[in-house]
Amino acid sequence: MAAPCAGNAFEYLVEAVDGSSPKKFFNVPKFGGAKYDALPYSIRVLLEAAVRNCDGFLVKKEDVVNILDWKTQQSNVQVPFLPARVVLQDFTGIPAMVDFAALREAVKTLGGDPAKVHPACPTDLTVDHSLQIDFSKCAIQNAPNPGGGDAQKAGKLSPLRAQPKKLPCRGQTTCRGPCDAGEPGRHSGKFSSQIENTPILCPFHLQPVPEPETVLKNQEVEFGRNRERLQFFKWSSRAFRNVSVIPPGTGTAHQVNLEHLSRVVSEEKDLLFPDSVIGTDSHVPMANGLGILGWGVGGIETEAVMLGLPVSLTLPEVVGCELTGSANLFVTSIDVVLGITKHLRQVGVAGKFVEFFGSGVSQLSIVDRTTIANMCPEYGASLSFFPVDSVTLEHLEHTGFDKAKLKSMETYLKAMKLFRNDQNSPGDSEYSQVIRIKLSSIVPSVSGPKRPQDRVAVADMKSDFQACLSEKVGFKGFQIAAEKQKATAPILYGGNEYQLSHGSVVIAAVISCTNNCNPSVMLTAGLLAKKAVEAGLRVKPYIRTSLSPGGGMVTHYLSASGVLPHLSQLGFEVVGYGCSTCVGNTAPVSEAVLRAVKQGDLIACGVLSGNKHFEGRLCECVRANYLASPPLVVAYAIAGTVNIDLQTEPLGTDPLGKSVFLRDVWPSPEEVRQVEEELVMSSMFKALKENVELGNKQWRLLEAPDSVLFPWDSKSTYIRCPSFFDKLTKEPAPLRPICNAHVLLSLGDSVTTDHISPAGSISRSSAAAKYLSHRGLTPREFNSYGARRGNDAVMTRGTFANIKLLNKFIGKPAPKTIHFPSGQTLDVFEAAELYQKEGIPLIILAGKKYGSGSSRDWAAKGPFLLGVKAVLAESYEKIHKDHLIGIGIAPLQFLPGESADSLGLSGRETFSVAFPEDLSPRVTLQIKTSSGKEFSAIASFDNDVDVMLYRHGGLLNYVARKFS
Repeated sequence: MAAPCAGNAFEYLVEAVDGSSPKKFFNVPKFGGAKYDALPYSIRVLLEAAVRNCDGFLVKKEDVVNILDWKTQQSNVQVPFLPARVVLQDFTGIPAMVDFAALREAVKTLGGDPAKVHPACPTDLTVDHSLQIDFSKCAIQNAPNPGGGDAQKAGKLSPLRAQPKKLPCRGQTTCRGPCDAGEPGRHSGKFSSQIENTPILCPFHLQPVPEPETVLKNQEVEFGRNRERLQFFKWSSRAFRNVSVIPPGTGTAHQVNLEHLSRVVSEEKDLLFPDSVIGTDSHVPMANGLGILGWGVGGIETEAVMLGLPVSLTLPEVVGCELTGSANLFVTSIDVVLGITKHLRQVGVAGKFVEFFGSGVSQLSIVDRTTIANMCPEYGASLSFFPVDSVTLEHLEHTGFDKAKLKSMETYLKAMKLFRNDQNSPGDSEYSQVIRIKLSSIVPSVSGPKRPQDRVAVADMKSDFQACLSEKVGFKGFQIAAEKQKATAPILYGGNEYQLSHGSVVIAAVISCTNNCNPSVMLTAGLLAKKAVEAGLRVKPYIRTSLSPGGGMVTHYLSASGVLPHLSQLGFEVVGYGCSTCVGNTAPVSEAVLRAVKQGDLIACGVLSGNKHFEGRLCECVRANYLASPPLVVAYAIAGTVNIDLQTEPLGTDPLGKSVFLRDVWPSPEEVRQVEEELVMSSMFKALKENVELGNKQWRLLEAPDSVLFPWDSKSTYIRCPSFFDKLTKEPAPLRPICNAHVLLSLGDSVTTDHISPAGSISRSSAAAKYLSHRGLTPREFNSYGARRGNDAVMTRGTFANIKLLNKFIGKPAPKTIHFPSGQTLDVFEAAELYQKEGIPLIILAGKKYGSGSSRDWAAKGPFLLGVKAVLAESYEKIHKDHLIGIGIAPLQFLPGESADSLGLSGRETFSVAFPEDLSPRVTLQIKTSSGKEFSAIASFDNDVDVMLYRHGGLLNYVARKFS
């Protein structure tokens, strides 16, 4: 895909990078001239990919010209993009790989050769979402100092710090600190830090950290629970070329992508080109912090790229975000992220690229940049791009990149004018819009209680939460009557009685999403825990606490710095490496807590350091959730409530009854910086890279089939050949009208993909639970919807099964709807099943931003298998709309200013719509209803490719026909 060929219209641009190297590149700046120099950096990467892949078919000359003319063409034209690679995570990756396996079956049925079905694009699949926290340690009350004593003897605390050993000096004659060395040339590996007599391991001699007991237990259960899925993944890595699987227990997709898969500059057959990536993980944009153009899409578009087809995107507007100054010393990178998130939400950057420049960018480390880029789905941008600069190269050298490769990389990027420096000004790149943010204006913050863009300054937290209690039910309100706002409920736990009230924290999680790649915030949390333990503070034992790092490197440096036992003592013990709490994979809170919350009708809270906290996602009983930096998660856990002013009220009291405030235990930036510089070394990155490549013992011993076609097991409840190809013909049928369709659901604004296709646990009363029970599974074996995305029968039954789904037909949150021919109120799946038996097509009515949230292909596949033929909404999240088209559902859109309410539609009518044979993008259609009401709507196809895919009945059908 990357190498120049005779068919490339721009082959004449291929030149040597320099006279001393055989490496070549497409000299796009020479072709683009002054127009190229005025392009934003992110658009320059799009242009290079178009030039390099211009074959006159998938990428045409006019596409290259349109990108070069970005200034006049932005938001007006569609352009193709072929990324260098693809990243999948297992929840969204398994349906993609199941589709590939099913595609082989379909190609065989149509008379083709199934062995020809392979991804054309390098694809890495990280198994990181199957972790569930079955084992975790509650906070230990009255335990002695960690690392020894009665608690350790009793098995309550593990000696997690690696034991010092005498080792060869590895070529070093001295340690960087006062090592308590023995004979010359040998070291114990242990020396004293300047941080309050805290011994830490010599970074030159850091030894492997024994996995905490909880990690091993959770991993053992994970392999047992998900054996079928894991065997399928291993088969995929053997059966398909260009597919590599990164096994469980290694790290999260976005962090592994950042630290191990990212190339920054790719190379193929001595041809250099910018690294770029798309993936099914919503955090793929994290790589933009390294200057790697990438964003998250759904499984359907990803499958297209894996088959060598480009992603189609509207040539985006690019918002230039100038950062100036530097952040306050007490502000963490997470505060910077939340501040920028709120600002960009207010400006409105939905569907746009954001590109950062200005002197303030150089004040941000790479981990700060990647954290900011990682949150772009939460402020609506397609991506947030930080061009490569000297800070990027220093980071790459620090994490083990070869120096010769770095030199070649720098030479190439400068030749391509893709290297940023502080002298760049807004005039160097012409942006659609320029906004300015002073880093000094950002204050410590959290975000919530239901949406990431609702930032709350820590100083205002108490007053804001109390206001939320009073406000009517909505994104910020719970509508608790004034006389009930002081309500409390007793809880008996561990032989002691506690009182829960509104704002009580019941879940506190430092998790593997947004910031665990950022050592500064993790070390701040660890050092805060150390100071808190030494001050005699504890976390109440009923609070469900956990620490789920993004990879083993985090455990290494937390252990080596001596803070991991203190985190463990507060209940934040490492439970495993993978997405956990924010995706719904958390152990349930205790029955005592559930009873107390229900008894007092309390607004219980979760505090987590992730970036997803929709209502009901963590736990059914937790109605308020706040995103916070890791140290603030620990602080609020110690306080036990969010209804507190951390500036003026104490976290707790020491053994003598003296108040201990947050300022007393918050570590100084100097303390954090010293530990970070001493411990976060390239050797750790290299060690973790070895884990990625070798995998763990359980993965290596796992057996998997070795065959061209996957041997489907009809008894499997995890992996099933989906029914998408059941009626596939060699040629697509003519477009058919939708006649007399009933409305399956009438929905409001901001319906998320979580509402449509939940990822968390399977409710015992759900249609999916009934299916699994019928196959002999107990509730303990149900696992989660995310883990069962390889089974279409489970996922179809799980569609619209979210307990927070608000269907206007029902009038309250519930996964229910009305089957209008009979008048029965049923589970959504049961109603849809009746409609299908009766041969009645279905549509969905919705408001604004239908399908927002995580990219999730089952949010389109599920409705399709329920019999939904069209969605009629006021507006769509683009990724979800693309999914609907990709599966064969028509995305219809009310005219501007119109809605179901304004047109007087009750949803109880039937709807009919005909498609013209010459269907074209954005054509206006007439919709007729059984009530006699007629109105116009837009067929929301953005380009000819969308129309072509819809005519074929979706992307999978189109690809199967191409292979046959």
